[in-house]
Amino acid sequence: MLRAPHRLLGLGLAVGLAARPAVGAELRDLYFGEALYHAYQGQYFDALQRLDAELAQYRGLDEPGLDTLHYHINGAEFSVGDFELNYRMHQRAGRAIKAVLEGAVDEAVRNEAAFRLARIQFQKDQLDDALHALARIEGTVPGEIQDDVEFLRANIYLATGRPAEAVTVLEELRSDESLAGFVAYNLGIALLQDGRSQEAIEQLDQAGQLPAGDHAALAIRDKSNLVLGSMLFEAADFERAKQALDRVRLEGPFSNQALLRAGWAEASAAQYDRALVPWNILADREPTDVAVQEAMLAVPHAYASLNVPGRAALMYGRALELFSNQIERVDASIGSIREGRFLDALIREESRQDQDWVIRLRSLPDAPETYYLMELMASHDFQTALQNYLDLEDLRSKLLAWSTGLDAFDDIIRLRGQNYEPLLPEVDAQFRELDSRIRLRFEQRKHLGDRLQAMLTAPRPEYLATADEQIAGARIALIEQQLGDSDRPASLALRQRAARLRGALTWRLETEYPERLTAAHEHLNELNAHVEALTRQYDSFVRTRQAATHSYVGYEAQIERLRERAGDALERVDSLMARQGHMIETVAIQQLEARRERLVAQQTQARYAVADSYDRASRVQAGPEGR
Repeated sequence: MLRAPHRLLGLGLAVGLAARPAVGAELRDLYFGEALYHAYQGQYFDALQRLDAELAQYRGLDEPGLDTLHYHINGAEFSVGDFELNYRMHQRAGRAIKAVLEGAVDEAVRNEAAFRLARIQFQKDQLDDALHALARIEGTVPGEIQDDVEFLRANIYLATGRPAEAVTVLEELRSDESLAGFVAYNLGIALLQDGRSQEAIEQLDQAGQLPAGDHAALAIRDKSNLVLGSMLFEAADFERAKQALDRVRLEGPFSNQALLRAGWAEASAAQYDRALVPWNILADREPTDVAVQEAMLAVPHAYASLNVPGRAALMYGRALELFSNQIERVDASIGSIREGRFLDALIREESRQDQDWVIRLRSLPDAPETYYLMELMASHDFQTALQNYLDLEDLRSKLLAWSTGLDAFDDIIRLRGQNYEPLLPEVDAQFRELDSRIRLRFEQRKHLGDRLQAMLTAPRPEYLATADEQIAGARIALIEQQLGDSDRPASLALRQRAARLRGALTWRLETEYPERLTAAHEHLNELNAHVEALTRQYDSFVRTRQAATHSYVGYEAQIERLRERAGDALERVDSLMARQGHMIETVAIQQLEARRERLVAQQTQARYAVADSYDRASRVQAGPEGR
């Protein structure tokens, strides 16, 4: 896997599965490295696009073992599944990892694939399938995932209502420092689900005091203390509940709930003056938080219980004013969402680049639609739906860019045609002349080769005569022809001399025939080298000529098909975005309407409490005579 190690906090248990890179110590394939780079940036679509193309090319090779991806092929197959999982393509991710699981791979690789498949199925809530995948793990398990395998098994047991088995597994994982806080917390939850409340309290107490060095470990420690405090509070053990809640950090994600419960723990023990300490801290925090709004009523309630009706009346008045303002803000949020501004705020580039974007949204001056949606937007279901919408928006942007890119390809092809078409006729004419000459020379060379081959079995010395010898032979034949058959002594003498010359010529040809034949073959072989060079030049010209043509001919239909596919995909994306956006807006509006009803109820409670507090304050000021 290619994500940085992280832990996910759930409502009932903590899921912590460390993510580890799938690449070895030495990266040999640059394209695989490019995919990893995109993945490390959280750009999983780009990572998948790059790696899918690289794997497709690798599988199409005649000798894939010679490709640099061969050194990383197992990691690449795993990474495809991981990228798809991060991009929430669970079905494809499962298929990618199943392909590795069912392939001819080492036992350790197969076991790691089974673990990854189980993790995917667990995240998809396919718990039986996840257990079945874990059951396929046998023999050698890579050391870096041994504890993760068992921790996943324990989480599945908890999710399937088998807490006793989860306890057994988690107790064996206590020695893993990287999972210490998560194991301790989940063990407490498992004991609680198993009906062992006292042991669960003791375990959560230990989990709430473990040393922590990162944000995730601090958060799980705070959650342990919050759950422990809530359990002790419900058991009416207010003193111990307060001690546990006091261990929750004041700036952590669970601080508001801890402060609220700490105050109620003191109030339940009738120590209202001590309850005011956490409640007053809480009342000065972000007014859109549910716990803060409850504290706005709890603070004057504590003053009223302390028999300070004047102060209680003022605080109830402050709460009444706050609730009225917040109802207006909720109404503004609902109206803004119905006008479509909520989705516009969510897809802001500056917000999406910030890992704390959910919190940042509330501070945007022109985004009232986000004021009351922090809790909703932080939920897993909403985040999944929102991320799907953001992915659709990204895909829409890519499709638009691709469509524009296709227009650019049209321009490139047009310019290439304008460049090559005026040049090609003259080039083709020269090429045809050259081609005819080359073909003639090839025929001549073939003829010489065939003649030499025939002379190996049927010697023909005259074929190897030099030019001078051929001239001399022709002149001798001419002399013999001119002398004819004359019996004159002079003619007879000349014929004898001509015969001796022909005999000398023939002797020379006959005696030098083997050497000449050998030399002829050597010259033919030398000619072959020149012919091969000429053939390479000819082929190079042909390829260049074809490349010039292919660079701008035959792309119209393909580009048009791609343009149609991009257009169809864009229509589908727009339709899906509209549906997904409507769903998100509907859920958000329902959440806001529920919050509005709660605020109205609190406003009504504050209004009656103000009247009652002022009445009590008036009676106190009037003294016994006014009663």
